[in-house]
Amino acid sequence: MSGFEDREEEFEKRFAVDEEVKFKTLARRNKLMGLWVAQLLGYGGAEADSYAAGLVASQVGASDPDAVFKTVQASLSKGAVEMSENRIRRKLAETMAQASAEIMAGK
Repeated sequence: MSGFEDREEEFEKRFAVDEEVKFKTLARRNKLMGLWVAQLLGYGGAEADSYAAGLVASQVGASDPDAVFKTVQASLSKGAVEMSENRIRRKLAETMAQASAEIMAGK
């Protein structure tokens, strides 16, 4: 292989790794959000885990970047939990940072 082909192959491998990390981070963030919402709704144990898993599954492949926000907002509204849009978005940012740190730490 030429130097160019080697660099191209390395770039493709790095891109694949980056996409996998991105996917895992989003899935972890969605799980953390799901557990937080479940707690606010008064769910516990298996019910909370089920809600979080459902949130993760519903967002796989979602093309709308606000899909998780909309789902969380609807769940809270349905459960009669008042929560500002700003607070939900702040929690999304917090859980994204936590998820990223956990993924990078190999958890």
